[in-house]
Amino acid sequence: MLQLIYFLLLQCYYLIAYDEFVGLKHFFWIIVLFTFSAASGQTYSVKGKVIHFKSGVQHAVVVLDDSLHRTTDKQGDFMFSGLPRGAHKLLVTHTQYKPVLLKVEIGSDTTLPVIDLQESIYELKELVVSENRREKARKDNALNLEVVNADFIRKNLSGSLMQTLEKIPGVNAMTIGSGQSKPQIRGLGFNQVVVVDGGIKHEGQQWGADHGLEIDQFAAGSLEILKGAASYLYGSDAIGGIIRVNPPLPPALHSLNVALNSSYMSNSRAVGNSLNFSARQHSWYVDARATVRDYGDYRVPTELIYVYDYDVHLPGGYVRNSAGRERNFHLALGRITENYQTRLSVSNVFAKSGFFANAHGLEPRRVNTALHDASHRDIQLPQQQVNHFKVISNTVRTAGKHELSLDAAYQQNLRKEMSPYVSHGFMPPVFPDPFPYPSELERQYDKQVVSGSLRDKLSLKNHQLTLGGNYEYQENEIGGWGFLIPAFTQHQAGLFAYDKWEVSNKTIIHGALRYDGGHIRIREYTDWFPSGQDGTSEYLIRVQATDRSFHNLNWSLGANYALGKTQLKLNLGTSFRMPLAKELAANGVNYHYFRYERGNSGLSPEKSYQLDLGVFHKTEKLELEFTPFYNYFPNYIYLNPTAGRDYLYGAGNQVFEYQQSRVMRYGAEALVRYHFTKRWTAQLSGDYLYNRQLSGSKTGFNLPFSPPPSASGSISWLPGARHPKIWKDSHISLDIKHALKQDRIVPPERVTPAYTVLGLSAGTELQAGRQKWSLDLQVNNLLNTRYLNHTSFYRLIDLPETGRNITVNLRIPLSFAI
Repeated sequence: MLQLIYFLLLQCYYLIAYDEFVGLKHFFWIIVLFTFSAASGQTYSVKGKVIHFKSGVQHAVVVLDDSLHRTTDKQGDFMFSGLPRGAHKLLVTHTQYKPVLLKVEIGSDTTLPVIDLQESIYELKELVVSENRREKARKDNALNLEVVNADFIRKNLSGSLMQTLEKIPGVNAMTIGSGQSKPQIRGLGFNQVVVVDGGIKHEGQQWGADHGLEIDQFAAGSLEILKGAASYLYGSDAIGGIIRVNPPLPPALHSLNVALNSSYMSNSRAVGNSLNFSARQHSWYVDARATVRDYGDYRVPTELIYVYDYDVHLPGGYVRNSAGRERNFHLALGRITENYQTRLSVSNVFAKSGFFANAHGLEPRRVNTALHDASHRDIQLPQQQVNHFKVISNTVRTAGKHELSLDAAYQQNLRKEMSPYVSHGFMPPVFPDPFPYPSELERQYDKQVVSGSLRDKLSLKNHQLTLGGNYEYQENEIGGWGFLIPAFTQHQAGLFAYDKWEVSNKTIIHGALRYDGGHIRIREYTDWFPSGQDGTSEYLIRVQATDRSFHNLNWSLGANYALGKTQLKLNLGTSFRMPLAKELAANGVNYHYFRYERGNSGLSPEKSYQLDLGVFHKTEKLELEFTPFYNYFPNYIYLNPTAGRDYLYGAGNQVFEYQQSRVMRYGAEALVRYHFTKRWTAQLSGDYLYNRQLSGSKTGFNLPFSPPPSASGSISWLPGARHPKIWKDSHISLDIKHALKQDRIVPPERVTPAYTVLGLSAGTELQAGRQKWSLDLQVNNLLNTRYLNHTSFYRLIDLPETGRNITVNLRIPLSFAI
């Protein structure tokens, strides 16, 4: 019934759009085939095989005479039966390849010649679709690049996207409990890493250590992680690198697809469900997804911790008030033709989660433990609520040697931090009534962003020249009874030129030049309460109105060289970052860190010079990767602890001020993978980072949140399928990770001890008729080890990482021809 309704709706659409009732044509062909068959009294069969580079292509849609449909199996085979004698039209389509149209003469049972598909030109912006995409992407980029697909996300599913990606060398998650995290690449995070979602720079409140990334990991089709100086691509902030989240590929032609992802995580008793619907008819397609996820308080392998020397008991190891929930929705409409592709997507990501009750505010002892411990699934105060709404338009037009790309987006990030009202300093002891905001709204940030970019990729013999520019406007409003950063507006614009020169089949030279300019206007902020005593109180101006303009010229030069089965890379480039409103004008208590933060209006743009090298070797059995780098900042921006204390707005919290210093960083990632047999594989990977402040009051110290050297190993087994009609493509893997002690720290950080954790994963594909289900199992922290993560938000209070966690993930896809 649903398919019938969908078919009728499509016909109504075509009637309105094209003044032609396509269903009559389909019905006419069916009547013709039926009549001809009845007249002849004899029918025949046609079978064939669809391949790409000698391998069978699964899920290709084969359409006969615009009416009969088949989908190829794993070997690429298909068959039609009951066909009349005569001429027929055969169309073969697949999202990753060019369509093929054939004329078939049938006079007997027929086996067609092998149909070899070619790589598709129907690519959405910046999305390379090929079976060797990882190798192709590495060959085409001078920067070191990692590519992961939806299968990787499914098999390594964790509480947040960045936790899912932590198995990639050089990538870390700055965790905020079990359900929120933010990205870190080679020790750089916050606004030093750019996240690109659907071709648009994702803009939230990423300056906060307790602010997670508002991305639904179930909605990602694939991800690309670029490590190194990448400002020439997206302008300010891309100092540490870029995480590019690509949308799923469009559905196959004339297909209707439904997929359900269900997951369960034992530690926090998290339950998640993500339902996806997609369909494509001719050049138009639709893709929709809804995700619901709920999790309770997570557990750690201890029942006692110390929060700034105060003992805190955690019955059962539950981290009180760490529960949360997510409600996400995505809708995309698109059209694909020979020379034109467009996609319009609307998404809304909502997350509500609690803060650890004993680690928020000025009095960690004043916590109603009975209230919080009564339930491990409720979300009490303090808590955060984040809603990220996004509209993105991507359009690509091919005209001769030109490929024009136009992207435009609108984003709104609304963040609320909720906490009971507590009087600090000269704040009134009783919450005033009336007041513009409710008493539990401590801080609110409402950021709206409008952005757009235009690119022209011109192919000239062995040169691929890209010219482009972008513009972004931000407006950030604040609210609540607490204050940390002021309201501001910001403009950024940039122009760039990038050339990829294929000198030969072995050598590619890359060169880029980019100019950026920006302006930030910070608004004045005055306390809503008077400060002072003995009749001399006054409303203090916390932040003066400030206007700052910045500009920067960046460049990049790189080369790729292929030497047999070995690839060599080299890239030297610069990046920059405009100072944030928080760095320029913060002036308040950060209750999550029990400190007073003060900005510096005289900061200059952060500048980075970086050299990246890469060596990649791959044979049938052995894979080797080595990616060293060197990085220098003449004016790194950091938050420096001082000897001052704040008594005006708190209880003597230490004052931290933003400063700049010269910083040197170097490190490397390495990976070795060896295939003993077709079923046994071993892998060893690791990363190392060293950094040092070369000037300023913290000369000789490390940078904060610097991950320690670590190594990971795994051994995987692919068991043979004894019942291939029931399950196949199974895998079992045992993992181990060891991190060294991190004793190179900067106050107020503490030394983090070394640790070793074990993990186990397994999965299989279940055959249900023509559909293929996926079942995956993970056991993280197998031995329930108590350990500390140096990049965790809660590291400063010695809160251990999550204890043993069992994750079960089931994916049920259903596909139909329409």
